[in-house]
Amino acid sequence: MSDVTTTMSVASEQVEREVPQPAAALTGTVLVLIQFDVCEEIQLTRLGEIISARTIAKPSMKHPAPGYIRYQRPPVVEPIEPLVLETGERLHGEIKYYDYGVLSVIFQLPFAGDWETLVRLASRWVWEIDFAAHAAGIVRQRLERAAPALVKPYPEWLSEDYLIFHLREVAGIDSTAELLDRHGPLIAQIVRGERSRLADSESNEVLQSRISFYPNDLAVIGWNAAFLFDTVAGAETAIQLLEYANSQLLEFRHYDDLLTREMESVYNSLEKGTGLFRRWRMARSASALYSVLLEVMELTEHADNAIKFLSDMFAARLYRLAATKVGVPDYKNLVTQKLDTAGDLYRFMVDQFNQSRAFLLEAAVVVILMIELIYLFRGAR
Repeated sequence: MSDVTTTMSVASEQVEREVPQPAAALTGTVLVLIQFDVCEEIQLTRLGEIISARTIAKPSMKHPAPGYIRYQRPPVVEPIEPLVLETGERLHGEIKYYDYGVLSVIFQLPFAGDWETLVRLASRWVWEIDFAAHAAGIVRQRLERAAPALVKPYPEWLSEDYLIFHLREVAGIDSTAELLDRHGPLIAQIVRGERSRLADSESNEVLQSRISFYPNDLAVIGWNAAFLFDTVAGAETAIQLLEYANSQLLEFRHYDDLLTREMESVYNSLEKGTGLFRRWRMARSASALYSVLLEVMELTEHADNAIKFLSDMFAARLYRLAATKVGVPDYKNLVTQKLDTAGDLYRFMVDQFNQSRAFLLEAAVVVILMIELIYLFRGAR
């Protein structure tokens, strides 16, 4: 009897193993981008000599066109140890070092499951997990070794984080139109990081920020997360452009803070009075302000020209959409306005200094004339 039972048990296990398991409704990868503005410049050639790293490869394009994305100085890429969350999720990662002083930490987790699982994960990762804190410790360790390649390191770092939900396969879906028709509200939830269903108006607002090149690919861009439906090769360009847009946002935030601090210092100096000798000392403040203006303009141009779009209009449109959603134009306009204001302040301070110098020169001439007249009258006696 026991032999029969054992045989039936083994047969049952074999049947269970032979029964095909249902395929996951969704298959893809969830990526977390955490970026830090750590210094004014990173000398990539010297960095490459310090660490064992590789430079990023040219991204594959979505269509067989001659255009491509070109970095002026490709970032240096270094693998890092996996990040294990309290939930047991194990994320593999790497660091990218950009020459304009930004470090980009990228964690990724393979995903296979249903829509409800992805919605819960998006909500938890967007609102509950401080990925920047996890990444900051790793970055500090790496920068200790890379210190000789850093130019003018900052004592405090600005940071930005961004999530990308990339699906390669969606069961029963063959086109973007079908995906949006059947699962549009869920995509909007994922991009917003919301566990509850959004109002139709809010879902439509989120889905308006979408772009496609083929009938079966999709990118929905939000301010803190994006949803991609594409092949691995097709999504590569979108991921790199989202990373670049966030690094630009980080740089313009730094320039905005730098100009704000410098202009506050100038305003405080002006509020203390505009006496003769204070005007004379404005030359030093004007010189410092002008140095900051030149530095910001140079670094802004450097960040703007870090990547080039050659003959690929889709990549350029995708970048403009990503940059607009994360807020790059807004901060760039703030920086531009403050540069204009700082320029006006510089000219005002120079004018005040020139007036003081002219007054002192005129006073010196009057004194000399008076002395000459005194000696003249004394000689006449």
